[in-house]
Amino acid sequence: MPIRFRVRWIPLIATVLVAALGIALGNWQTHRAEEKLAIQAKMAVREHAQPISVADAPPDVAEAEYRHVTLRGTFIPDWVSYLENRPYNGVSGFYVLMPFKLADANTTVLVARGWVPRDPGNRTKLPPIETSPEVIQIEGVIRRDAGHVLQLGHAEAPRPGVIMQNLDIAEYAKASQLKLAPFLVEQTGGPADGLVRDWPLPSLGIDRHRGYAVQWYALAVMAILFFVVTGFRRGTK
Repeated sequence: MPIRFRVRWIPLIATVLVAALGIALGNWQTHRAEEKLAIQAKMAVREHAQPISVADAPPDVAEAEYRHVTLRGTFIPDWVSYLENRPYNGVSGFYVLMPFKLADANTTVLVARGWVPRDPGNRTKLPPIETSPEVIQIEGVIRRDAGHVLQLGHAEAPRPGVIMQNLDIAEYAKASQLKLAPFLVEQTGGPADGLVRDWPLPSLGIDRHRGYAVQWYALAVMAILFFVVTGFRRGTK
């Protein structure tokens, strides 16, 4: 008996669509894993580089990101802000943002000072932040932004004491009328103030992206195999 393959248009179109979707999503997950590998390699190189000053930082944020920096100046507590939905070890809390006026330059840097827990009984209650009025020196790491979470509801405009879900540095500079550097500094050292500075690594999740890519590619392969096998079965009947 000759082996025949019977093609039916609806299963063929469905197979092409499912296979194309699986390949596209697999490629996207692979690309995300490669991006995070690049970030991880960049962080490893820049972690051991000498700290820079903001005056010496390249104008391109991509060239300065993940570099260690030393800042000397004073915090501006009147413009403290809070980023919500930033849990730490399973506890709900805020990232505390505060502008830092440099003592040796006409520039202000927005600093993520650290993490504080949220009051479970009153979610709008803001914790007091200990801030020295003196000129101090702090250390930190330059970041492009503070990371993004899913925006729920209307985004709050930057203002003193505001609770925000995400940060837009350009909008923050416009609202505060401060001459802000186009990046954020995650503080890692300085005077003790009770804040937690155990910042999450942005390169985590590489294996997860690879696992998702394998699943999507497997879906595309299974769709094609199913179409081929059922086509031969139809051809023998």
